[in-house]
Amino acid sequence: MDQIAITRTVTVAAGPFAPGHLGELTRLLPFEMVDDVLAGTRRTQQRIRLLPARVVVYLLLAGCLFADLGYRQVWAKLVAGLRGLPLRTPTGSALRQARQRLGPAPLRALFDLLRGPAATSAVAQVWWRGLLPVVIDGTTLTIADSPANLRRYVKHRGNNGGAGYPTLRLSALLACGTRSVLDAVFDPITTGELAQAQRLARSLRAGMLLLADRNYAAADLITTLTATGTDLLIRCKTGRKLPLIRRCHDGSWLSVIGSQRIRVVEARISITTTGGSHTGDYRLITTLLDAHRYPAAELARLYHQRWEIETAYLELKSTILGGRVLRARTPDGIDQEIHALLIVYQLLRTAMVDATDSQPGLDPDRASFTTALHATRDQIVHAAGVIADTVTDLVGAIGERILANLLPDRRIRTKTRMIKRSNSKYQARGPNIDRRTYKATTSIDVLTDEP
Repeated sequence: MDQIAITRTVTVAAGPFAPGHLGELTRLLPFEMVDDVLAGTRRTQQRIRLLPARVVVYLLLAGCLFADLGYRQVWAKLVAGLRGLPLRTPTGSALRQARQRLGPAPLRALFDLLRGPAATSAVAQVWWRGLLPVVIDGTTLTIADSPANLRRYVKHRGNNGGAGYPTLRLSALLACGTRSVLDAVFDPITTGELAQAQRLARSLRAGMLLLADRNYAAADLITTLTATGTDLLIRCKTGRKLPLIRRCHDGSWLSVIGSQRIRVVEARISITTTGGSHTGDYRLITTLLDAHRYPAAELARLYHQRWEIETAYLELKSTILGGRVLRARTPDGIDQEIHALLIVYQLLRTAMVDATDSQPGLDPDRASFTTALHATRDQIVHAAGVIADTVTDLVGAIGERILANLLPDRRIRTKTRMIKRSNSKYQARGPNIDRRTYKATTSIDVLTDEP
């Protein structure tokens, strides 16, 4: 019988630094960047140990990619492709002490370096009339129920005695077209979304168009946001009293909130399927006062992109974490883990944009986040592409997998995201929920009645 021997050469860092990698994603987070951050935060080891600080950083990031595994099992993934190297396996205690020794500062600094809009050639899909649509919103994450965490974070009250785990509130600022993270903050659940939005205003710039839901239409917050130079498109309660200053040709009208001049767009949006029609009224406020340059109907259509952040939170909480509780049992560990999670998400998004950019005109929406995640995990296990060649391939094995499994064009959604089969046999949301998928058409009519 004929036999074929397949051999493979893996190039990694020397000695105890070898397990410190993210497979092919290491090209987006190279050793030099991690070492500079460690030096800047004064977390470089004084002597070379079994677990150098650089290796611990990559271990924390890999822990987010393998959220269902303990850190010893994550270590096994990192060294699975390094057979033949004289590597020692650390104990669980050694891994815990190494994470505590590192602290959260290096992960914070790395996230600060990596956050921001992804560079892309898909201008038509990412920009709107010369503006970059961005979105802000908040979500909650469940954390480990430990005495240390409970000294900072609290549990939700109610629900027949309260929640079983403490929670925190995470607010993020995202670019709509690529879902790249521009900034993020997190606090105990007692801190509201508006307070977090005040801090996220630091990352807003002129040339951006901020989309937000009704919770963010507060006069004080609008003043803070507009002071950054960014423009706003925020949903507002239909019953809110706003003075009519002047009616525009497209049916929108000029008004004022506090000292800020705004334009109001009132639209009736109808969605029709074979199962019937649903109609709802929307009131949007914007700082884009030129009705000729920024038509009301287009603003109403654009506002739908606010839901991109809901998809991003789904990818973070469901696709990466699998609905699991964060593993860290101390506030510093939570700080470490959340920044590691945000870094991993940003790296995956960057790899996805690199892949779609290789085909001109391809919308970044067509890239599958789940495909990118599983391809990345495979490359880590094989220790593939750890040290980049002199010729950098921006697509790589991860990009090839993404391009081979592109999603279809985005279809219109008739409701919030819903699974077809309940995870619970107790039918917590009721037995009569319609979980079918419908083809839908939508129509937008700008209302011109006097407010």
